[in-house]
Amino acid sequence: MLKVKTPDEVLNIIKQELSLVNSYSEQIETTDAVGRVLFEDVVSDENVPGFNRSTVDGFAVVASDTFGCSESIPAVLSVIGEVLMGESAEQILTPGTCVIVSTGGDIPSGANAVIMLEHTEDYGSGMIGIQKPAAPGNNVIFKGDDVSVGDTVLSSGTVLTPHDIGILSALGFTDVKVKVKPVVGIISTGDELVTTSSIPERGQVRDVNTPMLMATVTKYSTEAKDFGIIKDDEETLRKTLQTAAASCDIILLSGGSSAGTRDLTARVIEAEGELLLHGIAMKPGKPTILGLIKNKPVFGLPGHPVAAYLVTELFVRPLISLQMGAKVKQYTTVAHLSEAISSNHGREEYIAVRLTDGIAHPVRGKSGLITNLAGVDGYICIPRDCEGLAKGTKVVVVYF
Repeated sequence: MLKVKTPDEVLNIIKQELSLVNSYSEQIETTDAVGRVLFEDVVSDENVPGFNRSTVDGFAVVASDTFGCSESIPAVLSVIGEVLMGESAEQILTPGTCVIVSTGGDIPSGANAVIMLEHTEDYGSGMIGIQKPAAPGNNVIFKGDDVSVGDTVLSSGTVLTPHDIGILSALGFTDVKVKVKPVVGIISTGDELVTTSSIPERGQVRDVNTPMLMATVTKYSTEAKDFGIIKDDEETLRKTLQTAAASCDIILLSGGSSAGTRDLTARVIEAEGELLLHGIAMKPGKPTILGLIKNKPVFGLPGHPVAAYLVTELFVRPLISLQMGAKVKQYTTVAHLSEAISSNHGREEYIAVRLTDGIAHPVRGKSGLITNLAGVDGYICIPRDCEGLAKGTKVVVVYF
């Protein structure tokens, strides 16, 4: 019998014993930094915008000139010039004057508001009528409104998104310092496994976990390293784990994690390092192993692809985030169950769902069927002390 830990206990072990923060950095081009973890705070050394800008097409004015005006009693101003896009405003506004500006254009000194073109009337001979009053600041973005010198615009640990790249570009950063990607070694075990390109004979199956896990951890902004398929042989497994521990930061080994006589993972990890746990009170994923070899975390994942994927999402991803010092958000939504679900296993049960118009449709099937993951949006969790959920129950869906 496996001595199981609850999922919360496993996360506590990860936080307390395995979350050594990666302190290595590298400088890369900003355009290549999407998904990477920012190594240090980004502090602006300039103002954005660098000048007062108009947010509309119209006339830059001294706001007090427009107070009390209306369509029936317009304020009459003299047009003393125009600021073309990309040019600096050289005019100086005084009461009773205005300047033509375009959206995004520079606003001349003395102006503190912009009147939309639609609220003016051209009288000719350089005179216009203002038909709607403006308060100071109307239709203006002032210098430094977006970012001021000395502002921290992005903090260390931020996982950079496309709009973060836009922020960095606006501030003139052509390169950025990010955390070095951790290396995650992927090993699949099993006498029955063959490569994706092979034609399986009777009793053989293609290795699903290696390409799936390679893609999964790459999504977490890591470097995935494939150690291939190894047979159920203790010495081969021992040598492969030693090699992986010497060159990787984390190792994911799928298969060989149950309590069967042919399953060697727990025995080898214990012999080569330290076995932290063998078994998690969850479904699927109960036979999961976690240990250390050369102080490198080693996960013994279930061989079933769905279980291996779920365990990776629930435990490997948080470990990578902790080691990277990354601020990772978990995205959830609330939905209603399309059907009743029974659950009486004495452990937390995780069920994949598809979402349609606020309805969560449970994906039925055995954990060994990889097609269960096709088209799913996320998962729900049924607590270990719950015997099931009724149709229509409001549930929290965690997006994959």
